[in-house]
Amino acid sequence: MAEGWTRKLAGSLVQVQSAGIEAHGKNPRAVAVMQERGVNISGQESQVVTDEMLARADLVVTVCGHADEQCPVLPPGTEKIHWPLEDPAKATGSEEEIMDQFRATRDEIREHVWNLLQDRGFEIWVWPERHKP
Repeated sequence: MAEGWTRKLAGSLVQVQSAGIEAHGKNPRAVAVMQERGVNISGQESQVVTDEMLARADLVVTVCGHADEQCPVLPPGTEKIHWPLEDPAKATGSEEEIMDQFRATRDEIREHVWNLLQDRGFEIWVWPERHKP
């Protein structure tokens, strides 16, 4: 979701690539809730982070405790930021409750991406939608 929001908000101003400690496959709930906001992430694939990816990165953002704890050693000059998000894939309850958790995480990620881009001085073309169902 973070890659999708970054592409939506920053366009070609930044290069973004998602990867993790483990590949988990594409979560259809994440695809669905992002589509609700007009962000198509259906073409994104889950990948395992490689040394080559890290060598090209200026910034690495981890988004859950496991990733923060297991993040590989970064090359000198590569910055790391951690966003302590709940993993919506671990949500339990009814389908609507699980989808609500995905929506909450989607919106929290959007705010983090928006703030990061603003803090870095990027001019963003799309104002993030707030508090829409």
